[in-house]
Amino acid sequence: MQSGQTTAPPTGHSETGPGDTAPAGRAKRWWRLPLGVQSVLAVGLGALIGTFAPSVGEQLKLLGDIFLNLVQMVVLPLVFPLIVLGITRMESVKKVGRVAGKAILYFEVVTTVILLISVTLAEITGIGRGAPVAGGDTKSLETLDKGVDFHELVLHSIPKNVFAAFTEGNLLAAIVFALFLGVGMAAVGEKSAPFASVLESVSSAMFKVVGYVIRVAPLGVLGFISYDVAHYGFGNLKSLVGFIAVVYAGLAIVLGVVFPAIALIYRIRYVDLLKQIGGLVGLAFVTRSSEAVLAPLMGKLEAFGISRSTSSFVVPLGYSFNSDGSVLYQATALVYLAHAYGADTSIPSLLLMVGVLVVLSKGMAGVTSASIVVLLAAGKTVGIPPEGVALLVGVDFIVDMARTAVNVVGNALAAAVVDRSEAKREAHVGAADGSS
Repeated sequence: MQSGQTTAPPTGHSETGPGDTAPAGRAKRWWRLPLGVQSVLAVGLGALIGTFAPSVGEQLKLLGDIFLNLVQMVVLPLVFPLIVLGITRMESVKKVGRVAGKAILYFEVVTTVILLISVTLAEITGIGRGAPVAGGDTKSLETLDKGVDFHELVLHSIPKNVFAAFTEGNLLAAIVFALFLGVGMAAVGEKSAPFASVLESVSSAMFKVVGYVIRVAPLGVLGFISYDVAHYGFGNLKSLVGFIAVVYAGLAIVLGVVFPAIALIYRIRYVDLLKQIGGLVGLAFVTRSSEAVLAPLMGKLEAFGISRSTSSFVVPLGYSFNSDGSVLYQATALVYLAHAYGADTSIPSLLLMVGVLVVLSKGMAGVTSASIVVLLAAGKTVGIPPEGVALLVGVDFIVDMARTAVNVVGNALAAAVVDRSEAKREAHVGAADGSS
């Protein structure tokens, strides 16, 4: 634990004075419940409201939107200084390139493996064969059916105006600018120390602000769950229950087999990592937004022993290039729709799907239902009409929760892998220098 951090009072410690009433004491004990417990209670209450008072549930979406706005308000002001400081603290520009190279290579390899697993699982189970495909409502896709233009994606990641990038909340462009600024500050050395001190103060203050925002997360959870149950209901589940089951099975394989295997190779304490970030994973699950936990996730990873310079660089980069849960969903959905429409699912066609998703999934934002956008573009590429994608929109919120949680775990593991790789390299270099 870093110096200056405070710990919560012991559980047995009473904060009530002689004049406090019993109800006040109970209220304080209520607010001292763990955030995860509060969120679970909010899920139950939200489901009840959405089921029995749907008009109220629809209106409570405001609470969820307010919470997400608060989160988005603090993401860039925190992530930007952390990336700049992380790069500045690296010993050389060469190390920046090395860390970036390792991270991107890791993202590509793991994403491809997950895509192959999901396509294989979907093909073996045969999900989608005989599914009703005439009931898709394309109206729900009118605001999403824009596709993914790789050329535009690259240009969008290089800001013409950094202030405009911040105004638009363009995380990828902010990362690119932070990379250049961090390299520049590292190059000028001590002359950048005053500005680095300012950024350090900003990041410390923003961590405090993030703590305040996370405290109101249960209200956001209540709003999201109430709206989802009221708006979507569960009537569309019958014909898609097999699809949902296969997606969850695939995500379970990723969490229970793929990630532990990676952790074993790099000697990372996977179970301990899950315990460290478990509360944030649960929060991402119910809010369906990985951005909601971006800032506190980096703090948790630092407490786990991952260097701040690595986590503050790899995790934001992973939010754009490493959506493990999302790509599994997309591959499963494409195979489901291909079966439903009787499209070709031979091995060459399945490999084409994998290749298309490897390209299109890069640059995906950590926002709600971003996978639908990529799925529309990939579906067009392999000949699946938008009406097919519309079939999945009604149950998207159910799989979106799980895939978002897996995205968070995947990026935490990626930071741990890169950090362990760098630690091994530095130990090897140190041993070589000592023997010379």
